[in-house]
Amino acid sequence: MNWFCCRLFPLRQRGRNPHVTPLHEDEIEMMKNDEEVKRRLREAYKFMLGFYGLQLLDETTGRVGLAQNWQERFWNLNRHSHNNLRITRILMCLGDLGYEHYQVPLIRFFLEETLRNGNLPNVKRSVLDYFIFSVRDKNERKKLVQLAWELYEPKHQFIWGPMNTEEEICCSPWCFCISKL
Repeated sequence: MNWFCCRLFPLRQRGRNPHVTPLHEDEIEMMKNDEEVKRRLREAYKFMLGFYGLQLLDETTGRVGLAQNWQERFWNLNRHSHNNLRITRILMCLGDLGYEHYQVPLIRFFLEETLRNGNLPNVKRSVLDYFIFSVRDKNERKKLVQLAWELYEPKHQFIWGPMNTEEEICCSPWCFCISKL
Protein backbone atom coordinates (compact mmCIF):
# COMPACT_ATOMS: atom_id res chain seq x y z
CA MET A 1 0.00 0.00 0.00
CA ASN A 2 2.88 2.40 0.70
CA TRP A 3 4.27 2.13 -2.85
CA PHE A 4 0.73 2.44 -4.18
CA CYS A 5 0.12 5.63 -2.19
CA CYS A 6 3.46 7.11 -3.30
CA ARG A 7 2.51 6.59 -6.94
CA LEU A 8 -1.03 7.93 -6.61
CA PHE A 9 0.06 10.99 -4.61
CA PRO A 10 3.53 12.10 -5.74
CA LEU A 11 5.39 14.85 -3.87
CA ARG A 12 7.94 17.49 -4.73
CA GLN A 13 10.17 16.42 -1.84
CA ARG A 14 11.80 13.07 -1.28
CA GLY A 15 9.75 10.77 0.92
CA ARG A 16 10.71 7.73 2.93
CA ASN A 17 10.67 5.37 -0.05
CA PRO A 18 14.07 5.56 -1.81
CA HIS A 19 12.58 4.10 -5.03
CA VAL A 20 10.19 7.02 -5.57
CA THR A 21 11.67 10.12 -7.17
CA PRO A 22 10.35 13.55 -6.22
CA LEU A 23 8.42 15.62 -8.74
CA HIS A 24 10.22 18.40 -10.58
CA GLU A 25 8.68 21.84 -10.98
CA ASP A 26 8.00 21.32 -14.69
CA GLU A 27 6.21 18.02 -13.93
CA ILE A 28 4.08 19.73 -11.31
CA GLU A 29 3.06 22.46 -13.74
CA MET A 30 2.25 19.90 -16.43
CA MET A 31 0.13 17.87 -14.02
CA LYS A 32 -1.72 20.95 -12.74
CA ASN A 33 -2.68 21.84 -16.31
CA ASP A 34 -3.64 18.37 -17.57
CA GLU A 35 -7.37 17.67 -17.14
CA GLU A 36 -6.89 13.89 -17.30
CA VAL A 37 -4.25 13.98 -14.56
CA LYS A 38 -6.53 16.17 -12.44
CA ARG A 39 -9.45 13.77 -12.96
CA ARG A 40 -7.29 10.81 -11.95
CA LEU A 41 -6.05 12.63 -8.85
CA ARG A 42 -9.66 13.34 -7.81
CA GLU A 43 -10.55 9.67 -8.36
CA ALA A 44 -7.53 8.52 -6.33
CA TYR A 45 -8.49 10.98 -3.58
CA LYS A 46 -12.07 9.69 -3.50
CA PHE A 47 -10.78 6.11 -3.41
CA MET A 48 -8.55 6.83 -0.41
CA LEU A 49 -11.30 8.76 1.36
CA GLY A 50 -13.44 5.64 1.02
CA PHE A 51 -10.64 3.55 2.50
CA TYR A 52 -10.69 5.86 5.55
CA GLY A 53 -14.50 5.80 5.87
CA LEU A 54 -15.08 9.19 4.28
CA GLN A 55 -16.62 10.50 1.09
CA LEU A 56 -16.20 13.63 -0.99
CA LEU A 57 -19.52 15.45 -0.74
CA ASP A 58 -18.67 18.41 -2.98
CA GLU A 59 -15.97 18.32 -5.68
CA THR A 60 -15.98 22.12 -5.95
CA THR A 61 -15.47 22.97 -2.27
CA GLY A 62 -13.78 19.75 -1.15
CA ARG A 63 -16.30 19.18 1.65
CA VAL A 64 -16.08 15.67 3.08
CA GLY A 65 -18.37 13.58 5.26
CA LEU A 66 -18.78 10.14 6.70
CA ALA A 67 -19.28 7.16 4.40
CA GLN A 68 -21.71 4.39 5.31
CA ASN A 69 -18.87 2.14 6.48
CA TRP A 70 -17.21 4.83 8.62
CA GLN A 71 -17.25 2.93 11.93
CA GLU A 72 -15.41 -0.07 10.51
CA ARG A 73 -12.92 2.14 8.65
CA PHE A 74 -12.38 4.46 11.64
CA TRP A 75 -11.51 1.41 13.72
CA ASN A 76 -8.85 0.51 11.14
CA LEU A 77 -7.62 4.09 10.82
CA ASN A 78 -7.35 4.50 14.59
CA ARG A 79 -5.58 1.15 15.02
CA HIS A 80 -2.97 1.49 12.25
CA SER A 81 -0.95 4.69 12.67
CA HIS A 82 0.89 4.29 9.34
CA ASN A 83 -2.31 5.63 7.75
CA ASN A 84 -1.51 9.02 9.30
CA LEU A 85 1.63 9.23 7.15
CA ARG A 86 -0.43 8.44 4.07
CA ILE A 87 -2.98 11.12 4.91
CA THR A 88 -0.17 13.64 5.38
CA ARG A 89 1.22 12.62 1.97
CA ILE A 90 -2.21 12.99 0.36
CA LEU A 91 -2.64 16.45 1.88
CA MET A 92 0.79 17.57 0.66
CA CYS A 93 0.14 16.21 -2.83
CA LEU A 94 -3.21 18.01 -3.01
CA GLY A 95 -1.38 21.24 -2.17
CA ASP A 96 1.33 20.61 -4.75
CA LEU A 97 -1.00 19.68 -7.61
CA GLY A 98 -3.60 22.44 -7.48
CA TYR A 99 -6.13 21.02 -5.04
CA GLU A 100 -5.32 23.25 -2.09
CA HIS A 101 -9.05 23.80 -1.64
CA TYR A 102 -9.39 20.10 -0.72
CA GLN A 103 -6.87 20.33 2.13
CA VAL A 104 -8.73 22.57 4.57
CA PRO A 105 -12.09 20.73 4.51
CA LEU A 106 -10.36 17.40 5.18
CA ILE A 107 -8.28 18.81 8.03
CA ARG A 108 -11.32 20.59 9.51
CA PHE A 109 -13.16 17.27 9.37
CA PHE A 110 -10.35 15.52 11.26
CA LEU A 111 -10.17 18.34 13.82
CA GLU A 112 -13.90 17.99 14.48
CA GLU A 113 -13.72 14.19 14.70
CA THR A 114 -10.67 14.07 16.96
CA LEU A 115 -11.18 17.10 19.19
CA ARG A 116 -14.93 17.68 19.33
CA ASN A 117 -16.36 14.19 18.79
CA GLY A 118 -13.58 12.24 20.50
CA ASN A 119 -13.25 9.80 17.61
CA LEU A 120 -9.87 8.67 16.31
CA PRO A 121 -7.80 9.39 19.45
CA ASN A 122 -4.72 7.83 17.81
CA VAL A 123 -5.01 10.24 14.87
CA LYS A 124 -5.33 13.40 16.97
CA ARG A 125 -1.61 14.05 17.35
CA SER A 126 -0.97 13.69 13.60
CA VAL A 127 -3.81 16.10 12.84
CA LEU A 128 -2.23 18.70 15.13
CA ASP A 129 1.44 18.04 14.33
CA TYR A 130 1.33 17.31 10.60
CA PHE A 131 -2.02 17.66 8.84
CA ILE A 132 -2.48 21.34 9.74
CA PHE A 133 1.08 22.22 8.76
CA SER A 134 0.79 20.58 5.35
CA VAL A 135 -1.21 23.67 4.29
CA ARG A 136 1.10 26.26 2.70
CA ASP A 137 -1.40 29.14 2.74
CA LYS A 138 -0.53 31.03 5.92
CA ASN A 139 -4.03 32.44 6.43
CA GLU A 140 -5.72 29.06 6.01
CA ARG A 141 -3.17 27.44 8.33
CA LYS A 142 -3.82 30.17 10.88
CA LYS A 143 -7.58 29.49 10.76
CA LEU A 144 -6.96 25.78 11.28
CA VAL A 145 -4.73 26.43 14.31
CA GLN A 146 -7.42 28.76 15.66
CA LEU A 147 -10.08 26.06 15.22
CA ALA A 148 -7.81 23.52 16.89
CA TRP A 149 -7.37 25.88 19.85
CA GLU A 150 -11.14 26.42 20.11
CA LEU A 151 -11.82 22.67 20.15
CA TYR A 152 -8.86 21.53 22.25
CA GLU A 153 -9.29 20.59 25.91
CA PRO A 154 -7.68 21.29 28.28
CA LYS A 155 -6.66 24.66 26.86
CA HIS A 156 -3.56 25.00 29.07
CA GLN A 157 -2.04 21.96 27.30
CA PHE A 158 -2.42 23.39 23.79
CA ILE A 159 1.13 23.70 22.42
CA TRP A 160 0.47 24.56 18.77
CA GLY A 161 -0.13 28.28 19.25
CA PRO A 162 -0.64 31.01 21.86
CA MET A 163 -2.43 30.32 25.09
CA ASN A 164 -5.22 32.82 24.47
CA THR A 165 -7.07 34.09 21.44
CA GLU A 166 -5.86 37.67 21.90
CA GLU A 167 -2.36 36.64 20.86
CA GLU A 168 -1.43 36.25 17.21
CA ILE A 169 -1.68 32.62 16.13
CA CYS A 170 1.69 31.32 14.98
CA CYS A 171 1.23 29.47 11.72
CA SER A 172 4.74 28.48 10.80
CA PRO A 173 5.27 24.71 10.70
CA TRP A 174 8.26 25.27 12.98
CA CYS A 175 6.38 27.28 15.61
CA PHE A 176 5.35 25.10 18.49
CA CYS A 177 4.74 27.32 21.47
CA ILE A 178 5.46 25.77 24.84
CA SER A 179 2.53 25.84 27.22
CA LYS A 180 2.85 27.43 30.63
CA LEU A 181 2.61 24.94 33.45
